[in-house]
Amino acid sequence: AAVALGALVAPPDAVAATAVLRPLRPPQRLLSILEGESLLNDASALLIYRLAVGAVAAGGFSVQAVAPTFLLGVAGSLVAGPVLGWLVQRALERVQHIPTSIILTFLGAIGVWLFAERVGLSGVLTTVCFAMTLSRTAPARVPARVRLPTNAVWATVVFALNIFAFIFIGLQIRPILVELAPALREQYLTVGAAVLATVIGVRIAWQMSFNAVLRWRDRRFGFRPPRPMLQPTAGSGLVIAWAGMRGIVTLAAALALPEGFPARDMIVLTAFLVVLGTLLLQGLTLGPLLCALKLDDGDPVAHEERLARERLLQAACRHLPAGGSPAVDLVRHELTIRLGQMHLRDGPNAAFGAECDTAYRSALRAARAALLTLRHSGEIGDDAFHRLENDLDWMEVSDPLRAANADATE
Repeated sequence: AAVALGALVAPPDAVAATAVLRPLRPPQRLLSILEGESLLNDASALLIYRLAVGAVAAGGFSVQAVAPTFLLGVAGSLVAGPVLGWLVQRALERVQHIPTSIILTFLGAIGVWLFAERVGLSGVLTTVCFAMTLSRTAPARVPARVRLPTNAVWATVVFALNIFAFIFIGLQIRPILVELAPALREQYLTVGAAVLATVIGVRIAWQMSFNAVLRWRDRRFGFRPPRPMLQPTAGSGLVIAWAGMRGIVTLAAALALPEGFPARDMIVLTAFLVVLGTLLLQGLTLGPLLCALKLDDGDPVAHEERLARERLLQAACRHLPAGGSPAVDLVRHELTIRLGQMHLRDGPNAAFGAECDTAYRSALRAARAALLTLRHSGEIGDDAFHRLENDLDWMEVSDPLRAANADATE
């Protein structure tokens, strides 16, 4: 039961950390580490959790009996995930109806998890490998008209799941606290505070020790990253160490404990206290900590974006027909606006980009007002109205100048 509790509170929530850090534009290396470690920590923690719960149910634990099944499950998950990802991707390519495609993505993810659990594999590892395969293959095979609404639906679902997890845990916390005797309640809260302090302290000790090893390695052998990135410093290690908020995985795993599990009430209460404590203590101070340390990596992502925009524009223009014509000149001009750097405030075309953005938004507002007038006057019906409204919506969201200016404002 203690091992199950440790596995519950171990994995940090990358969503919470990146949500706090991303508006502050931290070094990209920090975000990559936080997002990457979450995948590994979630999978390993839930594997340990599963073994611990199984050991309680079986009344004992034997390494000799569990090790072969455990290793086979891990290896099988690493193979099954990519294979299932390839199969699901092939099936989704044939679906052109957007609502159907979105539903099938949910069914595919849930089906992969259920299949892995049914055959004795790790549902977490299999699903992670499945999703990684899709993320590498889908961009070349999924059309934009399907990808945009699918991403929006998934983001909404993830947001809703986080809310529901806190609601469900809250519904269980109240009966636990009401039924506890005052002395036992104080004991449970003491255990929760001790686990919270341990969770924060162990992460800081581990991360700063590892950070010290990295800095020693860089001093000894030099720092030669494959891509431009921030060199490890004590400040960057401190930010990563402090970005250990717990979230949805801890809450969901606590709720999944079976009734009658040893010390279940204390474990559920402790999990909630750890999540709440890390979100309040670390979540509210992580932003000021990053601002105080003033970490700057020169924004390598922006440099890569500029390079990619130049290459994309060159490739697109090379495939235009040779010789000038009004149509080709119009396409070339539009490509220059959309793939160029017109949106950069400090670029050579900043004034032109700002003027183009203002004119584009003004023209769209006028077109939308005219469309509303046509419907109100009865000149067009709802069917024609919604078709044109959809066209204007896509024109608005696909305007790169407006999107870039919105990102810069944030």
